[in-house]
Amino acid sequence: MKIGSKIKRLRLARGYTQEELADRCDLSRSFISQLESDKVSPSVETLERVLRVLGTDLKHFFSDEQKKIIFKKNERVPMYELPKGVKIDILMDGIEDKEIDAKIVELEPGSQTEQEDYHDGDEFGYVIEGSVEIYIDGKKYRANEGDCFYYSADCIHYLRNPGKEKAKILWIQTI
Repeated sequence: MKIGSKIKRLRLARGYTQEELADRCDLSRSFISQLESDKVSPSVETLERVLRVLGTDLKHFFSDEQKKIIFKKNERVPMYELPKGVKIDILMDGIEDKEIDAKIVELEPGSQTEQEDYHDGDEFGYVIEGSVEIYIDGKKYRANEGDCFYYSADCIHYLRNPGKEKAKILWIQTI
């Protein structure tokens, strides 16, 4: 198996030059160049070190499985133990190392999500149906059907449906 082009693709996806990758792996730039052109075969230990810097491991690197692209409606995973009137479905399940978490949130009239404390990441929402109030550090914002919202999650926040109809939101969080 030729691994050089796969390593090069991972390096470029991370935005590293050969020299940057070499520095992070404590290897020479010429070794990285030879590795990417399949002129040398690394030891398992060296390959593991390179792959770790590139954000993967041996198992995933040598896996022939195509990453899942389509997530069917019937594959959604419901969340449990939510406040009354709140329904949340996880849209993409079973993905390792994902950087976003996408959900469909449904709020019955008068219901609200649990208050979340400060955490890393960002949050984005698109109001599919109805309207919601977004509370961020005690300040209220309103988004109606077709509107979207975005904020850094380093605040206390939650959503509430002030309307008389169900609200439905596509909610995406970076992890």
